[in-house]
Formats: sequence, structure tokens, C-alpha cells
Amino acid sequence: MARNSHFVSRAPFQDGQSLLHPFPSRTRGPFSCLNPTKAHFHSVPKEATTLDGASYHKPTKHEYQDDVHLKWTSRDNRKGRHTLVVPKQKASQAPRPSSHPQEILKGIWRMVVKYPVWDVSWWVAYIFTWGSIIWCINALFSFLPFVRPNDYFPTESLYGGGITAFIGATVFEVGSVFLMLEAVNEDHSGCFGWAVEQVWEEHEHHEKGANLRMRPDSQACKHHHSNKRTFLSTGDTQSTGKPQTIIEQKSHPAANGPAERTWTWCPTMEELKIHYIHELGFIACLAQMIGATIFWIAGFTALPGILNHMSSGLTVGVYWVPQIVGGSGFIASGALFMIETQSHWYTPAPRALGWWIGLFNLIGGVGFAICPCFGLSSRHWAQYEAALSTFWASWSFLIGSGIQLYESLEKYPVEVDNKSS
Repeated sequence: MARNSHFVSRAPFQDGQSLLHPFPSRTRGPFSCLNPTKAHFHSVPKEATTLDGASYHKPTKHEYQDDVHLKWTSRDNRKGRHTLVVPKQKASQAPRPSSHPQEILKGIWRMVVKYPVWDVSWWVAYIFTWGSIIWCINALFSFLPFVRPNDYFPTESLYGGGITAFIGATVFEVGSVFLMLEAVNEDHSGCFGWAVEQVWEEHEHHEKGANLRMRPDSQACKHHHSNKRTFLSTGDTQSTGKPQTIIEQKSHPAANGPAERTWTWCPTMEELKIHYIHELGFIACLAQMIGATIFWIAGFTALPGILNHMSSGLTVGVYWVPQIVGGSGFIASGALFMIETQSHWYTPAPRALGWWIGLFNLIGGVGFAICPCFGLSSRHWAQYEAALSTFWASWSFLIGSGIQLYESLEKYPVEVDNKSS
């Protein structure tokens, strides 16, 4: 059996207590040798389960299609998002879909007024957004001398471009560290994040009846962002009613392995071999980290006092080549983040925010990789293309980071399944 068709390690909602069970045909991933990146879970009636939760009434195909269910994705799991899929005929049971214009405006407003400093996923998006802004400023210092030569001053590229390149590369490196921390602190047990409540409504002829409604349940959330004190702990309140810190432990039934740490700075070698090396999202984050680290060398050597005192051969080796290698890492990372949201590696997923984030990061990586290829030549047209590549690549990174910031603040997205009508 292909690895992407079932959960080999850390299967969500398998703690022996959950009433959520997977759709066997909707657990999938783009590569057969890696873990699933997408799964749908169906809510099973409590009376149909045994005490240990192992035996349950298997829903029929009709129930699979018509019932409200949770869409689990590896990306959403890292970001602390809980995607609810609602059939068209039951849309009244859930909040408005995330694609509704009012919900989109709410999401944009959240980007302005919300600063959840306890959420590492928000920090990832926030840091990369500011890093992209700095790179846009750097691109202006590099590109404006070609389009506005009359406004050029002698140290514009050396000081303006060099200093902003160092700051931008450093910010990208810090953001990549947070990205890795987010990847190794994904929720392991599965977090539904929604609650079902009865609402008494008045129908025709003044008759009243109870309807079931879905609402976000942040109190029961197990993701790291649920603790508003710090992102170094979780919202677990099982014993004391207070969030556990990183030095405390929490355990789950043996059905899903040994006790889990509440916060991980670095995974063990066993975790890497058993789980993370098969996680597409972790591989993408690692590619981003490696690319940003190598790219930082070019940012450091771009500083005035270093760049203008190196020989041509040394400039190629420690300034231009790290940009090519680092940019290639950004390309690989963006492509993998795109593929992670897709059902197959060759099938685009334009309805997923993560797909667009990966696409714009891929475009930005291409720009950062081809910039030094042009820069190796001293010809005017090549220098122009190098500066232009940095310009559009920086703006592409900024667009992708902006979408990522929007995504990090939308913890309870709702989708309507029109095919089930």
C-alpha cells in the first residue's frame, strides 16, 4: 500500500477518544513515498462507538457525501487552521464560507488590527512580510539608477543596496528559523476545533424546532496558538486549568505512540527517520531554511566595506554564487509548498491559499536565482536585468507573504461542497 494513502505515523484523531474517522478514499498525498497531505474526517455518532472507540458504525456512501466533515491538511495542521466542509444544502449549519466577500473583508481587517504574538504561524508570516518590504526597498536602490539616472548618487547602490540586502537576508533567515519551529511543532493528535450546538429557531406557522449549528471552539483547540501567553507552550488545561509550559509533558493513549512534548526546539533522530523525513511540508521548510542560510552569505558580503574590497574572483565565490544556490533553495521550497496543497503533483490547486503562497514564493525564488546570473556580467543590459529581477522578485515575495499573513489569521475557514447538492 502506498504511504500517501494512509497514515503510517502520527495519525490524527486516533487517540481512542475521538469520534472522527477518515474517509478511506479521501486520504491522499501528491507523492506515494511521502505521508498524506490531505484527509477528510467524518463525525461518527457516539452511540455507535465502543468504549475504546475502536469499533464504530461505518457510514454509508450517502452519509459520506451529505454530512458536515472536517478537511485535514498538513499545511492547515501546521498553521493551526480547522477547515470545515459543508454540503450546499446544509450551509445554514455553519458560518458563512470563507470565500464570501464579507469574510474576505474581515480577513483583511484582521491583518490590520490583530497581532497574536503568541502564535508562531503569525510570526512566520509577519517576519517574511517585513523581510519582503525590506527587499522591495533594496530593489529600488538597485533599479532606480537605471530608470532615473539623473537622481543617482554615488553611494546609492553600495550603501543603500548593500545595507538593505544584509538586513533583508537576515530577516529571511530569522523567518526561516520560525518556519522550522512551526514545522516541528505541528499538532500530533488531531484538533477538530469546532463545536456542535442546538439552536431553537422559529419556522413557518410559528412552530419552533431545534437545529444543529457549527461554531468555532477555541477553548478545545490543541494547537500551539491556543495559548495566548506565549507560543512556547500549548493551551492544554487538563489538570490545573492553566496552559502547560515547554518543560511539562502531556500524554495520549498508547494507540498513537509515546507521550508528546508540548514544544519542540529540535526533533530527535528517531522522529526525523520515522515521521519528518516523510513529511512534504517539513521538507519544504527545510529547503527554505537551507536556501535562506546560504543566501545570507551574499547578504553579509554585500555590506559596504566588504563588497567593495573583494577581488573579482572572491566576489563571484562569496557574493554571486550564494545568491544562485540560495535562490534555488527558494525555488524548491515554493514548488514543494505548492505541491503540498495539491492532490497530485501535476494538478494545480488554485482554490487553496497555500497554493498561491507557494506560487508567489516560487516566482520570487526564480527572480533571486537569475539576478546573480545576469550580475556575473559587467555589461549594461545584464546589470539592468539583474536589478529588474530583484525588483519583481521582491514584490512577488511581498504578495506571497501578505497572503500568508491573511492565512495565518483565518483559523476557522469554511468551504461549501457544491458537488453534494
